[in-house]
Parts: sequence; C-alpha cells; structure tokens
Amino acid sequence: MKKLYYYLLFLFCILSFSSALNGQTVGLFSYQEGSQNGYTLFNPFFTTSTYLIDNCGRVVNEWESTFTPGASTRLLENGHLLRTATTGIAANPVFPVNGAGERIQEVDWDGNILWEFIFSDSTHRMHHDFTVLENGNLLFPAWELKTEAEAIQAGRNPALIPDGVLWAEFLVEVDRNTSEIVWEWHFWDHLIQDFDPTKDNYGVVADHPELLDINVTGGQTANGGANCLHINAIDYNPTLDQILINSFFITEMFIIDHSTTTAEAATHTGGTSTQGGDILFRWGNPQNYGYTPEAGQIIYGCHNPHWIPEGLNDAGKIMYFQNGNGRPDGNYSSVDIFTPPIANPNTGQYTFDAGVSYGPTGPEWSYTADPVESLYSGFVSGAQRLSNGNTLICSGANGHFLEINQAGETVWEYINPAIPGGAVTQGNPIPANGGFNLNIVFRCLRYEPNFPGLAGKDLTPGDPIELGFPVPYDCEIFSGVEEVALDQINVYPNPAYNILIIESTQLINAPVSVFNAVGQLVESFSLKSETVELELTNYPSGIYFLKVGNQVVKQFLVQK
Repeated sequence: MKKLYYYLLFLFCILSFSSALNGQTVGLFSYQEGSQNGYTLFNPFFTTSTYLIDNCGRVVNEWESTFTPGASTRLLENGHLLRTATTGIAANPVFPVNGAGERIQEVDWDGNILWEFIFSDSTHRMHHDFTVLENGNLLFPAWELKTEAEAIQAGRNPALIPDGVLWAEFLVEVDRNTSEIVWEWHFWDHLIQDFDPTKDNYGVVADHPELLDINVTGGQTANGGANCLHINAIDYNPTLDQILINSFFITEMFIIDHSTTTAEAATHTGGTSTQGGDILFRWGNPQNYGYTPEAGQIIYGCHNPHWIPEGLNDAGKIMYFQNGNGRPDGNYSSVDIFTPPIANPNTGQYTFDAGVSYGPTGPEWSYTADPVESLYSGFVSGAQRLSNGNTLICSGANGHFLEINQAGETVWEYINPAIPGGAVTQGNPIPANGGFNLNIVFRCLRYEPNFPGLAGKDLTPGDPIELGFPVPYDCEIFSGVEEVALDQINVYPNPAYNILIIESTQLINAPVSVFNAVGQLVESFSLKSETVELELTNYPSGIYFLKVGNQVVKQFLVQK
C-alpha cells in the first residue's frame, strides 16, 4: 500500500510542479487523496458545450449545442442530460436579462435532442434553474409580465415602477411525457402592502409574513425595477412535498407547499399545510416582512439553496452559497448550512412566534476561505454535499471549483478553461469582460461512479479542455481503496445466469464497477454488506470484469 501511495503522490507532485513552472492559469490545480471520486458536470455560461470531466480534469463526455445555457443543467438517472438553453438574452426583448432561458432540452449521451419544451413569449419567460420531481415532471421559475396599471392595482408604489412594467415570478410544473403544464404557483396571488389603503391587499406587513410585500426592494432594484425579485434557484423536497426558491435581489429564500392544486395554490387554504400557496417559511432578511431583529440581515446575496439529500451528512438541512455582496465586514463568499425550524413534518408547518422573526438567527455551519476574500463570487455559484462528507463548491464568477473535506482543507481544485470560441491555452490569462471573467459557470455537480446514469456509458477519459496541456498528462484517479488481494473477494457461480453472488468481509462500502469485454462500464455500486447479489437479467452473454476502485479483481462469465 505504501508503495502505491507514494507512486501516486509522486505523479501528483510531477503534475503540480510542472503546472507551477509553466505559470498555470486553468485546469486542474490540486487533486489529493481524500477527494470524492466521480465526474463533474458543468456548462460554461458563454459557451455552447456542456462538459463531464473526471477528477483529473479530462473530458469524459461533451454535449455540443447551438445554444448557450440558460443557465442550469443536470444528469438524469437514465443517462440523459437535461439542460436549459437560450439563443441569447436579447432573443426575448421583453425580458432581456442574464439568467434568462427559453427552453429545456433532454439530450442523450451522444447529443441527440430527445425532447424540448419552449417557454418564452411576450408575456412569459423561464429563467435560471429547474428541478426534477420524483414522477419525472419538471419544475422551474418564470417571469410573467405585469403592466403598470396591474402593478398599481396590486398596491405597488408608482415611484417603484420606473420601467413601466413589473416581472412577477411564478412557478411552472411540466409533464415531460405530454409537455403539458400541470401545476402553477404565482407570487402575485400572495401579496400585501401598506402603501395604498384603497387596495384590497392593504394591511400591516409585519402581521402577515406569509405574504410578500409588493413594495419590498433590494439589490439591483433598490429604487425599483421590472426584475424585482430575480428568483435564481429552485429545489424540491419529496418527503415534505415542498418547494424552496430564492430571491437574489431581496436576499431571501422561501418555502411553499406543493401538495396543493393549482386552484388552491392561488389561495390561502388547502394542501397538506392547510395554508394554500402562502409562504410557509422565509429566511435571510427579516426586514422584508417588517421585522428588525437584533440579528438583522443574514444573507447578502445567495445562490443554490437546497435541501441536503437523505443519506448525506446534514441531510434535511439547507445548504446555500452566500455570494456576500455588501457584507458589513467586506465582500467575500461562504457556503452555509442551517436547519429550518419545522414544527410538524406531517403538516409541513414551521415554527414562527409573532414578534420574533423566522429562525434560526444565522447558519450553524459556514465555510470561508483563508484569507476570506480569496473565495468571492458576487453572482451565480453553488455548493454540493458529497457522500464522503466533502463539499464541492462552485465560485462561478471566476469558474473556480474546489472540493473541501470536513476539516475545511482543499482536496481538489479546478478552474474552467472554456470560454467563447474555444479554450484558454495553459499559462495564458483568462479573458475578462467588464467586471467578470469569460469562464463563468452557473453551477457544477459531482456524479459518483455508482450513479445509475453512468451505467453502460463509455467513461474513457480524453484530453483536458485547456489547450497546451503537458504531454504526457500525468494524473491518476484516487479510488479511495487500498490494494485488494484477490482472496479478499469471491464471486459465484461462475459462469452465472441471472444472479452473481459477491462475497467479501473486508471490503464493506468499497466502490465496485462492472465492465464488459470492450471496456464499457455496465454498472457501479457499493458493497453494502458482506454478501451482495448482482442482478444479471439485463446482462448479455459474455465476459465481464469486476473492479474494486481501479483494480480488476475478478473475471466472470455470463451464459444465457
């Protein structure tokens, strides 16, 4: 084991030393033992390609398009790519702003478009993000146009309508099988204001935190503006049947009930929560609902708030990337976690005491860099908890990805080389455009080797994205598994028909991969117990190889 470790360390040092000599500017900067093995997905903001890279920064797959992202993307468990796409923010002159999309596409591994849904016209435009429900439906935020007259009728202060219109936010759920809209929720149905007593929704804002003050402003719309909320993220909790969204401009996140019908979602009753489409929980800036607690504002610009999935450290808590614009102690970013104060999981209601803002008063866990200003992205960005407890961070404004372990140490670091028209040559600076670099990335996601969508896919790594990379490109994947003796694992029957038994008392939780005779990955999984049954029903007859980590330990034959 020591020989293997020092050999890999030597290779890593060669790569790092070579990069340092050449004045490295892009690509893989650091890869250490302890990094979560897997494949990182991202689509650079100003390019038309989506990339899946291994931990060495080598391209495993590239999906080319005629569109730029608009802005989110993810892999499905069937191996298809779901991506937002746009022909440009000016393609819809009614809603011309960064983050605007116009379509969502489902694309197979080879880049063939299998399904497309377009949602952009003179009154609506999808934007930023989407999430996939357990039934396969898509859920995404969109803008809807409101005239000046409609805004004034809803109690908006005319001085806060300098553009003559408002872009209200709403949520759309689409059935991917039929392309039909099956559910909607509109912020416009849940407004309050204390400006115009002649309007029906006039009231005391602080008495109704379940409603949104139509006159609240912040961020880029401090003096009013059409794009008044700028919802930049959406997530879904299947256990609670609730939706989490985030407003970048008023620095606040919201949770609403998804168990309602569309009709109930427009009211204040119905659904599991019995509160209809009203806000169940909100967090980040209590001043938005008339509270000025001692803790004050908590969030200073936020992207990618989401519930940490079951089975991971801090499951059920909410993680988010805090951009950190306008912090009292200076601009810097952080990744934060807090526990939402759910009072009753069965009804999905949250603890709220009148006169006291929604808790908690701050995050319970926070990561900042050292020095703090070395991690700063004033917009885009995100974070993801990994199965080994590490956290993957995307500092998107500079295309900077880093993975930190539970001690806060960086174990993987990468800078996106892809820019409009190609890629940066190693050693050259990343071109800038105004106040940001041209290698912006909205978000990145790590998919581990046992992710179902990777089964059967050719994961043979190609070259890195950047130009001018060193040849040979010395990098080896850390499997996280020590050298395996052949007698540590047993498989039978061999030949097998429908079931292969895998036995090992020493390799519990080890990552296992099955490859066919031509080197294609068929299946990946972890040994969760001493005896595992591998279902072979869909395996064609032939020779297969069982790998633990990077080491082939067994060969078996399937005969049908």
